[in-house]
Amino acid sequence: MGPPGRVLFAGTVSGETQLTAAPDVDQLLRGSVQVFSRAGLAEKAAGNRPLRVKYGVDPTSPDLHLGHTVPLNALRAFQEAGHTAVLIIGDYTARVGDPSGRSETRPPLSAESVAAHAQTYLQQVFKVLDEKRTEVRWNAEWLTPLFANTDPDPGRRLLGLMARHTVQQLTEREDFQKRLASKTPISLLELLYPLMQGYDSVAVKADVEIGGTDQLFNLLMGREIQKDFGQSVQVVITFPLLEGTDGVRKMSKSYGNAISLNDTPEDMFGKILSLSDEMMWKYYHLLTREDVAALKAGHPLDVKKKLGEIVVTRFHGGEAARAARTGFERVFSNRETPAEIDDHVLSKSPLRLSEILVESKLAPSKNEARRLIQQKAVDLAGERVAQDREVTVHSPLLLKVGKRQFRRLMPPAL
Repeated sequence: MGPPGRVLFAGTVSGETQLTAAPDVDQLLRGSVQVFSRAGLAEKAAGNRPLRVKYGVDPTSPDLHLGHTVPLNALRAFQEAGHTAVLIIGDYTARVGDPSGRSETRPPLSAESVAAHAQTYLQQVFKVLDEKRTEVRWNAEWLTPLFANTDPDPGRRLLGLMARHTVQQLTEREDFQKRLASKTPISLLELLYPLMQGYDSVAVKADVEIGGTDQLFNLLMGREIQKDFGQSVQVVITFPLLEGTDGVRKMSKSYGNAISLNDTPEDMFGKILSLSDEMMWKYYHLLTREDVAALKAGHPLDVKKKLGEIVVTRFHGGEAARAARTGFERVFSNRETPAEIDDHVLSKSPLRLSEILVESKLAPSKNEARRLIQQKAVDLAGERVAQDREVTVHSPLLLKVGKRQFRRLMPPAL
């Protein structure tokens, strides 16, 4: 990976621009929620040049999950139509924190953490995108001189950008309105975040920008700032946020409901099989190109296993997907215990069960662990646990969470 500020990949194949003969706008918009505007997209797509289609990610954590792949799939569709994906790595904006959907200010990240996260992002993102048609840019390239006021053009300095927009305009977003009503602080940096993301579109001359529905304010701000700089405004396309395995909250590692791209094939398959039937159809619609209407004629369990195979195949290959399905059916359809179970040596004994769940990585937090126990999703030594309690381990004990997660608890090392 090159240093920030470099274009890593050109948007061409074999050195020549390639466009499909007649891009299908409906296919490009599959699964989308809002488009500003469809006519604008059709006009741009009919032009005799590849479009520059922008998608930005702030590397605030090291892992990508299936929720991230919804806009990435849309970006891949543009690539397959002959256009160039412009992937913005927000190495500058990640240190500020996107306020979208937040009820409080995000804690700041160090430059070192952002750089480390960005490395893993790029390792995972090309499991979805075509590397040859992806242009990777780092927004510190243009935001650093903007905020340092070192650009020779005064209009491209922070004060020039701020002078064009009002506090009322920036605080009209729903996130800020809620925080103002509850008297929750909003930092000045958060107010500037939409301007930063919008300026990204100016810097890369975006024709189209893709994002989640929670990003609509930021994406539309890009259009406004492009007008300020005399550019043709980008088409904005939003896609729904994918709920996690709980079927309620958006997919997030912090909620313990994420299906990460780096999950093992077995864990990925098992998490897909844990989805409700209703969520399964949403996953099919947003993550695949399968004919959902035809699939609804089949048995829901068989269709869910097919979804598991599709997802695992995409990120781990067909052989791993078939093995994950076979293993799942052997363990759960036949009520068997897995042949191989990870051992976990306790840090001490006795130890509360909620702490054991976190320590053994069967729950992301004590609150989530207690929730699992209250929902009677935890078995210890073959018995369902109804409440959190201290556990003493003198010899190996089998711990099970849900239908698919196992650990063999071992006494503390002497």
